[in-house]
Amino acid sequence: MVRSVFVDPELQGRGIGKRLMAEVEEAAHAGGVRVLTVPSSVTAEPFYAGLGFKAARDSYYGNERTIIMERSLNDPRQRR
Repeated sequence: MVRSVFVDPELQGRGIGKRLMAEVEEAAHAGGVRVLTVPSSVTAEPFYAGLGFKAARDSYYGNERTIIMERSLNDPRQRR
């Protein structure tokens, strides 16, 4: 499971988050992980969706909604 990925707001939009997630995915795949899971904020959902993650369920911490997103690492069509 990925806990959090953050990019300084001044540096967003430069592909840094995408490159970080590619490295995380490679390490997970090499470690035998079959499904990568990430708890996403509502504002980060489009970022993860763009990387092939699908919303699996919602989770709440008090009133704060977190979207649990998943991506299969076994499907070669989803490998980056």
